[in-house]
Amino acid sequence: MQTQPKKLWITVLLLGWAFDFLFWSKGTGVNFAIFTALCVIGTFYLLLAEGLRPRLTTLMLIPLFGFFAAVTFFRAEPMTTFLAVVFTLLTMILLSTSYLDGSWIQYKLTDYVIKPILLFTSMIWRPISFGIETAQNKTADSTPTSKNNLLPIARGLLIALPIVAIFASLLASADLIFSQRLGDFVELFKLERLPEYIARLILILFVAYGLAGVVLHTAAEARPEKTTAEDKPLIPAFLGFTESVIVLGSVIALFALFVTIQFQYFFGGHANINIEGYTYSEYAVRGFNELVTTAFLALFMLLGLTSITKRETETQRKIYSGLGVALVALLLVMLVSAYQRLGLYEAVYGFSRLRTYTHVVLYWIGLLLIATIALEIFRKEKYFTAALLFASFGFAITLPILNVDAFIVRQNIEHGITLSQIPSSGISRSDDALDEQYFVQLSDDAVPALVAAFKDRSVAEDLHRQVGASLACIQHERNKSEEKNTWQSFHWARFQADLALDSVSRALDEYEVSGEDWSPVIIDPTGEEFQCLSYYMD
Repeated sequence: MQTQPKKLWITVLLLGWAFDFLFWSKGTGVNFAIFTALCVIGTFYLLLAEGLRPRLTTLMLIPLFGFFAAVTFFRAEPMTTFLAVVFTLLTMILLSTSYLDGSWIQYKLTDYVIKPILLFTSMIWRPISFGIETAQNKTADSTPTSKNNLLPIARGLLIALPIVAIFASLLASADLIFSQRLGDFVELFKLERLPEYIARLILILFVAYGLAGVVLHTAAEARPEKTTAEDKPLIPAFLGFTESVIVLGSVIALFALFVTIQFQYFFGGHANINIEGYTYSEYAVRGFNELVTTAFLALFMLLGLTSITKRETETQRKIYSGLGVALVALLLVMLVSAYQRLGLYEAVYGFSRLRTYTHVVLYWIGLLLIATIALEIFRKEKYFTAALLFASFGFAITLPILNVDAFIVRQNIEHGITLSQIPSSGISRSDDALDEQYFVQLSDDAVPALVAAFKDRSVAEDLHRQVGASLACIQHERNKSEEKNTWQSFHWARFQADLALDSVSRALDEYEVSGEDWSPVIIDPTGEEFQCLSYYMD
């Protein structure tokens, strides 16, 4: 960057101004995606101008970045949005730390801790050191040249200002709308807004300073380098083969005993619950968290032992790999048990956000365990971090594709229809009734699915009224809101929800709203009351 320092500072200052323009007093929407895209484009522009070209493996991150950045304004469900923001920033960090060598695929877990820390420290000190180096490299005649370039600009502005003022006053007299816009522009220069302008200027400079550090760090690190994945292990192997075999063998024996005892549940299901006297809730929930926690702890125990165990002969390597594969295979069986418990709970009580997250994550944990087996067999254990990263990406990608809140609506309405067709479900009415209050808590992603169900005349009358009550609650809350959204805070999910509600607004007029604003009650056309406020616990 030493050859063109002005280009760096101009670019990061423009990005700082873009941050202010997109976010100051604005809600979150499309502005996050636009700003992050501008940051990536600006960084690539500066690096390519210096002749620094990225590797193909680095460019693989661009589609992931684009996907997650777009999700931030296409989906409104909280976990989906949170993960989209996190993985957008993660892909940007990986782009910065492995721009030229593309080594992010070979990163170990330590790299994901050390490299972001180094990037953060570069954001603090690199702009200062770069500014000092640039000042030292200036030639003696650079200052006069700068002055000579600035004087004509200053004279031109002084001449132009009175001329522009005259023409502006004439045009304002000729057009009332232009006069109003001109008045709004002049309003910007009122002295009482000076503290706001100072704060915004500080924000712009702060963002520009940090972005300059990111660009400078990327340029400095943009060269082929060894990662900790290619170096010697952080902790040399010190544990004997016999000790590790005893540990693994003991854990495998315990897991095998547990799986043997629990194996009847894989085929018994409802019958076993009745025999043992468990309720659905007790059977499904009891032990689920423990099983998933056990799977994670056992997996990381295996990885820890693998990194510190001495395997000096081929026979020892084969025995250890066999034990590792057996352990992971038992973890897969235990994962199936956890999945079945969750499935039984969902079959009776329907879906919630937490159950949906868990449902999805179990699939990706299973795939991670299968990948672990493959890596162990082919002796590619060093790529476990990459497998873990891809599993994490997969989970974060699955949620927006699934559309969590819309999925919950569709599944629970289908669940309500199914239960209504069963003469005696064996469950109290309070359990099998559709939880319309929970629908109200969902995000804008759920509204189009609710409207589709409301329009579907094949839905039973009582379920139809419950869905209508949910929509009436949502519409009431939206009508109370006085929030004004600018284009920077445009959100596709909110836009789609507004369109869906408008399409049924006349039908929802049949639902009366009464009660306090903090606890409204919806009265449906038959006179039945529905509370909008929910105390639902997942």
